Amino acid sequence: MKAMIFAAGLGTRLKPLTDDRPKAMVEIAGKPMLQHVIERIAAAGFNDITINIHHFGQMIIDFLEKNDNFGLNIHISDERGLLLDTGGGILKARQWLDGDDPFLVHNTDIISTLDLRAFYDYHCSHDALATILVKERKTQRYFLFDENDRLRGWTNKATGEVKPDPEKLQGLALKELAFGGLHVISPRIFPELERYHRKTGEEKFSVTPFYIKQCSHHLIQGYHPLEDYQWMDIGKPETLALAQDLLQH
Repeated sequence: MKAMIFAAGLGTRLKPLTDDRPKAMVEIAGKPMLQHVIERIAAAGFNDITINIHHFGQMIIDFLEKNDNFGLNIHISDERGLLLDTGGGILKARQWLDGDDPFLVHNTDIISTLDLRAFYDYHCSHDALATILVKERKTQRYFLFDENDRLRGWTNKATGEVKPDPEKLQGLALKELAFGGLHVISPRIFPELERYHRKTGEEKFSVTPFYIKQCSHHLIQGYHPLEDYQWMDIGKPETLALAQDLLQH
């Protein structure tokens, strides 16, 4: 089973901790956050992992080599020349992620107790182009889902912006759910990403506007399991101490 870990971010919210290391190498409960994510996804059965790098990328390469890749098949998608954002990062890693089976994408700064195998199986049972973890939590930007948990749009509550077509979404009973930093994606996404890339002419692009453009044409599913689980964005200083408590219990 294949997975990709986004470990290329600059970690600006964690300065000064990231002045001399990548965000993925900031330690929590005695281990770099990257190691926590690797161990979590490996325990769920993912054994072929692609990790993108940019900021202090050699530190990640050295760390993986020192630990013999944790016994996994690990590929490095090198973005040190240009940080490609989420959509561009997935497209650059195509050579390792393409094939017959879906792949998991996991932000390095998300710690959770989510059942990753159940998440993967849910995606497979719905045959969606992508399935995105979503939660009911307070934020400024929300994905909009219909009663079948199909993605229909996106909104920014601070600006009032609604995409892709505000008029078509008016009057619909849509749920506002916040993105949880994890996806399961079908390799069928790659031709669509290539077309999107050629149309925009940009190597660097986020996967979020891509999802919003594609949700009218392809099934992009939301996943918010009924069972309780813990979730934390550890990419900001105020959550590091809380994450330490979570990971030590």
